[in-house]
Amino acid sequence: MSEKLPGNKKPMNPVKLLAVVLGMFCFGFLLVPIYDVICDVTGLNGKTGDQYVVSERPAVDETRWVTVQFTTSNNADMPWQFSPSEVKMKVRPGEMHGTYFVAKNNTNQRMVAQAVPSVAPFSVAQYFHKTECFCFNQQVLEPGESVEMPLKFFVDADIPDRVSKLTLSYTLFNLPEVAAN
Repeated sequence: MSEKLPGNKKPMNPVKLLAVVLGMFCFGFLLVPIYDVICDVTGLNGKTGDQYVVSERPAVDETRWVTVQFTTSNNADMPWQFSPSEVKMKVRPGEMHGTYFVAKNNTNQRMVAQAVPSVAPFSVAQYFHKTECFCFNQQVLEPGESVEMPLKFFVDADIPDRVSKLTLSYTLFNLPEVAAN
């Protein structure tokens, strides 16, 4: 005896239903890698690259200045104090510069953190090069400990002329699973 559904609709084939569920799971699983590839190709999300290795001294554009602003924020689970030593710098494209950021663990426990950078406007992230950055490594701080974390960078001389200002932002994330080990 077959079951009748209202409106003369047939019941869904269980194989098709399983295929839809499996397809949704696979799409969700692949979403992060797909997003990373799209960001790498298009420059969206302001992701900065990994450590930039200078093979030869970059040409300096002596005719212009670019203002680099520095901002920081903490993820919701991160109780550290975290700030740049300088809020902004005027730099010449191609010229190497250095600054540092300060972090302090105000808790009574050892903590591990990771800083994640981004550049705005997103379209110029490819012109911001870090040769040394605390964001390349996890930061371990004991209770009450503070640290000055270095950043060495340059703005590529090929940055479009229309760009006179960019913002480098860091978000600091707590890594409790690493601290527990």
